[in-house]
Amino acid sequence: MDTNTPLWLLLLALSQGAAAQSVALSGMLGNRALVVVDGAAPKSVAVGESYRGVKIVSTQGDQAMIEVAGKRQTMRVGDAPVSVGNGSGGLGANGTKVVLTAASGGHFFAQGQINGRTVQLVVDTGATMVSLSTTDAERIGLNFKGGPVGQVSTANGVIPAWRTKLSTVRIGDVTVYDVDALVSSGSMPYVLLGNSYLTHFQMTRTNDQMVLEKRY
Repeated sequence: MDTNTPLWLLLLALSQGAAAQSVALSGMLGNRALVVVDGAAPKSVAVGESYRGVKIVSTQGDQAMIEVAGKRQTMRVGDAPVSVGNGSGGLGANGTKVVLTAASGGHFFAQGQINGRTVQLVVDTGATMVSLSTTDAERIGLNFKGGPVGQVSTANGVIPAWRTKLSTVRIGDVTVYDVDALVSSGSMPYVLLGNSYLTHFQMTRTNDQMVLEKRY
């Protein structure tokens, strides 16, 4: 932040940033960013402006650089929300809430991490477990072939599938440990975020937003 900014304004920005729990970028309107804070309706914010303690530093294409309490992070439209509060006043605190915005087809996509490796996810409440293809499993270095093997039925017939366990599944700053998963030899464009992950959360949906709040 500008060192010439009055102290009261800095304290106000810090208090607003600490109160926010999650920030997501739902779209761009020219050089204005559509920002979702704590699951509220998207707010159009211009470069240099702030909304609930979140300042838009710059925009380019489908990306925006945000600043909260003096810390900056680049976000992309459609990425999973990031935590900007929980008492730490900064980005990357341990979070308990994931806020997703539906894509044009009504599906909820997110960029996340499995065992620390980046994957593209789609929420699938009809899937018993987190499910991924052998291609994605091999790309992220998952040793799945040591687990029990069975068969699953698909539109292209019956194919082999392996049961395994994922050490971590992370979206934004929310991490779930020891998640049951299924690796199938079929082609899958996304990792299915099934109920072995979703049951760790209280799930609510309002219009085009889905909020996952971690259970304790």
